[in-house]
Amino acid sequence: MAVNILLQDANRICSQVNLDKLQDSTVLLTGSSGLIGSSFLACLCHLRKNARIKVYVLIFSDPPRHVSELIEEGNFEVIRLDLTNFSHYENLPQSDIIIHAAGYGQPGLFMNNPVATLQINTAATIALLNHLNENGHFLFLSSSEIYNGIHKPSFTEDDIGMTTPFHARASYVEGKRCGEAICDAYRLQGLHAVSARLGHTYGPGTRKHDKRALNSFIEKALMQNKIEMLDDGHAIRTYCYIADTVELLWQILLYGKAPVYNVGGKSTVTIAQLAELIGRITGVPIIIPKIHQEVSGAPEDVRLDLTRIESEFAKQEYIDLEEGLAKTIDWQRRLYELTGDPN
Repeated sequence: MAVNILLQDANRICSQVNLDKLQDSTVLLTGSSGLIGSSFLACLCHLRKNARIKVYVLIFSDPPRHVSELIEEGNFEVIRLDLTNFSHYENLPQSDIIIHAAGYGQPGLFMNNPVATLQINTAATIALLNHLNENGHFLFLSSSEIYNGIHKPSFTEDDIGMTTPFHARASYVEGKRCGEAICDAYRLQGLHAVSARLGHTYGPGTRKHDKRALNSFIEKALMQNKIEMLDDGHAIRTYCYIADTVELLWQILLYGKAPVYNVGGKSTVTIAQLAELIGRITGVPIIIPKIHQEVSGAPEDVRLDLTRIESEFAKQEYIDLEEGLAKTIDWQRRLYELTGDPN
């Protein structure tokens, strides 16, 4: 079963973090169908075996199969609720731990849904914070897109981007920026609310036909037996495997002292090098055209300074890219076999 890959990673994550604060708590998770949310869900499923935790899983549309299996195994309570509908906010439950992982992670999705993107990161964040119990813990998933418009990687948490509100990716960038400001405003009122600026995270837990470059390359390798790129792959990306990302997210949610943290990895490659590595692992050829083009508004190079999070939580070891890709390829191979859709 593909879900076993998520549970194996969850076991590793939970062994790296002291999660005793979750005992006898009520946890609310948004965005469980996404990559980050699925990993959090697997961790909660693992923890439920030995801890008394009430888990609310907030979903709007029908979840993918692996999420349904985790919900069933953990015996979690599902709440059907639309975070883009203001009238639904009154149905949010009071909770001790809230992980706000909902939102559109793929550029094509957030650029095509700008109003919903803004609302999920702003109004929904306020509504969720208003349902956090006293002495609770709140985590807002922000993004390294905050740094869009500046060109001096690696970026520290004191840096800020220089894009305008009319930028092609403004709904996402400004939504995340405002979400962070909302968390800090509640933090000043005494709540434990922290933001995490995520770099490029990858790993098991994605859906079929994910359009992000790494997942798209794997899909092409598995379905077409070749990876044909759209351009020369000059852009630089730094990747962090999902288990490392979620391990750090648990740390800052429960123990973080600062209002915001960079969360990223150490595996830096060009898009072309990434395709070549996936091609080598899967044994398929790579076709790289001599076309140099820019993705609409996308930063060329996003490397995060991890000094703050590494010094606070003594994070030293990261899963290397080749090992992480092997697990991700295994996930996508099982994902397509489970659904029986080769197209």
